Amino acid sequence: MAEKLTDEEKEYYLLVRKVFAALAPFYDTVVIHFSGVRGKVVNFTNAQKGSKILDVATGTGQQAFAFAKKGYEVIGIDISEAMLNIAKKKNKFRNAKFEVADATNLPFKDSSFDVSCISFALHDMPLSIREKVLKEMVRVTRPQGIIVIVDYDLPKNKIANFLAYHLVAFIEAEYYKTFIKCDLEALLSKNWIRVVEKDTVMHGVGRILKGINNKL
Repeated sequence: MAEKLTDEEKEYYLLVRKVFAALAPFYDTVVIHFSGVRGKVVNFTNAQKGSKILDVATGTGQQAFAFAKKGYEVIGIDISEAMLNIAKKKNKFRNAKFEVADATNLPFKDSSFDVSCISFALHDMPLSIREKVLKEMVRVTRPQGIIVIVDYDLPKNKIANFLAYHLVAFIEAEYYKTFIKCDLEALLSKNWIRVVEKDTVMHGVGRILKGINNKL
């Protein structure tokens, strides 16, 4: 029996489908400031040759393409058909595939992937959805496999911190404000993801966390 959604979760799904359907044709232009991060994420992940990778909330596929370019087998999933249509049109890689799927209920068997990655998507989710997504990423990643989280952070400099927070809060959904104030590493630990490496990107406005699936 399907789990009953809260009012906040229903609002989230309606918002996601509506916003990304409208945004899809312009999305790559809107997020051009992320473009330099994609290759860095692949290098930082440092997955073994032949690794099978899941890119969660893949959008128009930019992170999936960065993994595919290095020879990895990648599946990108997203709830937005409009975004995936863009990804499929741009796809020049035989080792990259895209599927419509809800990240809170992934259509894959346990331990299907060596690496799972989610890039600049957790901040768009209410906490309950965020936790469901992390649990599903853990489930479909093999034990001791790699889980990579890429998302916003705040610079340590007080002025830069203030400016970054208010600028991003202006352009992002309301969920960003609670996300950026949460202890992300504690949330990952709670959901069986042990952070082993981390790095900053975009002058401290973004971060990459490399974790290990610690669930036995």
